[in-house]
Amino acid sequence: MIDIIEYQDKYAGDFKKINLEWLDKYNLTEEADLLVLNQPRETILKTGGAIFLAKTKDEVIGSAALISAHDGLYELAKMTVVPAWQGRGISKLLLEKCLERARLLGAKKIVLFSNHKLEAALQLYAIYGFVQVAVTDSPFATADIKMELLLS
Repeated sequence: MIDIIEYQDKYAGDFKKINLEWLDKYNLTEEADLLVLNQPRETILKTGGAIFLAKTKDEVIGSAALISAHDGLYELAKMTVVPAWQGRGISKLLLEKCLERARLLGAKKIVLFSNHKLEAALQLYAIYGFVQVAVTDSPFATADIKMELLLS
């Protein structure tokens, strides 16, 4: 059984580890990633965002974050599922939890920055209504795709 839970500081190491696995696999790790992964409470939670974790009884197997930018704009970030658990709908659960929270927070738009190498993720985002837009304001040099979803 998979539970989607809210982030707690005791999972900081897991959050960092599972995200660095995919970032390193695709050679995408940047300073902006490390800042968020080393300080999730300060960079995400204290600014009005949320982090959700997919967890089995014994381990954290996935994550997704919603980062508050400004004026109803949020960024979907740090969404991953460890390889052994991919293809089981866990990303959908995490994404749906983020969308639910965004609506509760009054979000008007959600943006995300990605890379063309992450084909499965890009397909999932499109299924949920995210559309590609011009890449602007990216905190990541490796982000060659920007998508957004209008909520209101």
